[in-house]
Amino acid sequence: MKKIVVLFNLRTEANITEYENWAKTTDLPTVKRLKSIDSFELLKSVSMLGSAEAAPFQYIEILNINNFDIFSQEVSSEIMLKIAQEFQAFADSPMFIVTEEIN
Repeated sequence: MKKIVVLFNLRTEANITEYENWAKTTDLPTVKRLKSIDSFELLKSVSMLGSAEAAPFQYIEILNINNFDIFSQEVSSEIMLKIAQEFQAFADSPMFIVTEEIN
């Protein structure tokens, strides 16, 4: 199974409360309804283990993809293009990393 890990910070002009509300009410429920998604987690960085330094990214998304071909089709839908556009208004240069589990 492939996973997509998204690492990002919010744009300086983005409001944290507005972003987190949008994520809870729009992004998470919409993406979780995709047939190609087994699970979708949004994590907020709290700290670096054993350090007083801030984490390099404020947020991490983890998407478990059950079918990458279907996922590619679904993210091209009108609703997902709208979600992506809204996400880009909040996120500053997000990194989308496609991964595979090593067993």
